[in-house]
Amino acid sequence: MKALLRKLLPAAGAGLFWLAVWSLLAALVGKELLLPSPGQVLRCLVQLAAGAEFWRTVFRSIFRVLSGILAATVLGVLLAALTERSRVCRLLLAPLMTVVKSTPVASFIILALIWLGRDILPVVITGLMVLPVVWANVSAGIAGQDGKLLEMAAVYRMSRWGILRHITVPSVLPHFRAALSSALGLGWRAGIAAEVLTVPQLSIGKRIFEAKLYLETTELFAWTLTVILLSLLIERVLLRLVRAEPRRGGESHA
Repeated sequence: MKALLRKLLPAAGAGLFWLAVWSLLAALVGKELLLPSPGQVLRCLVQLAAGAEFWRTVFRSIFRVLSGILAATVLGVLLAALTERSRVCRLLLAPLMTVVKSTPVASFIILALIWLGRDILPVVITGLMVLPVVWANVSAGIAGQDGKLLEMAAVYRMSRWGILRHITVPSVLPHFRAALSSALGLGWRAGIAAEVLTVPQLSIGKRIFEAKLYLETTELFAWTLTVILLSLLIERVLLRLVRAEPRRGGESHA
């Protein structure tokens, strides 16, 4: 309990400090249109959350972003396994991953609008941003397997499944966790940015765009706060699931 408090108190103190700065700036500006106060934003958020459309919008955006992250994670792991087994595949794929990682999100969104519908585009953009991160980290984990353990597995004629389960997965898992930690925030921001530019129906991005368009600054801040809170919540839940240690039972290593 004391350890938890030692972690929470500094974060809470920092949060209160920046809330105080925000409140002070809002008071100095004195115009809600330019900078609403934290209280005004919170009231607006509560009002939005009281409506069913708010939750439909939130869940639809979460579904799009998580679909893109899941698809990119699966594809990234498969491509990492392929490129670590084939030097030719790695030589062909590595430049493509570098291009994807280096290209601005807005450029991908504008180009993808030519071929894709507005509802599917945020899913694709999220996946594109997450894919290089997962591929690079999982590749590093596969390449970093303990050579002595692999030699021992060969001596004892361990099955491929046994090697995968007891050597490869433990080697890759820390890299996979690091990839997921980076990819969740990156994918969420990319997905919402794609929604803002493509304004699909029932999306947080559409509501942010409309709030900006009609100069509803308080609502704009409220939706932005929603994005931040959802990002923190999703990242915390998924990382906790990934970091959960598997149960150990009586398993055969042969």
